[in-house]
Amino acid sequence: MNEKNPPRKRGKGGRPPKNDPATHRLTVNLTDVQHAEFLAMFEQSALASLSGFIAARIFGDEFRVVKTDASTAEFVSKLTAFYGQIRAVGVNYNQTVKQLHTTFGEKKALSLLYKLEQHTIELSKIGREVLALCEDFKAKIR
Repeated sequence: MNEKNPPRKRGKGGRPPKNDPATHRLTVNLTDVQHAEFLAMFEQSALASLSGFIAARIFGDEFRVVKTDASTAEFVSKLTAFYGQIRAVGVNYNQTVKQLHTTFGEKKALSLLYKLEQHTIELSKIGREVLALCEDFKAKIR
């Protein structure tokens, strides 16, 4: 019990140092036209950092161009909103069925459920049409 514990080693904290940090900086002078072309290439590459883009171009890494179509982005956003509405309908559907069984008698609940079933069939037809439109859209993109 009288033994002394060795002092605990404390790190200085923070992020661990990189094994091979980038410490060398190069500068290049470009004309206005060259700079505009350079920025256009950088935007097409969709890379996050300008320094990463420059290093990739110098060392001959693959240069990929990512093109986004405005109509595609709009289609995807509307499809996402539609999917959210379908989920909301599903939640409301479950709540409605539960409320029908607790509030109304068996005959009245069955008649209302029949009407609800007819609307559900219409909704599933619309869902199939949406899936067909999505397949057509995928075929056009490829």
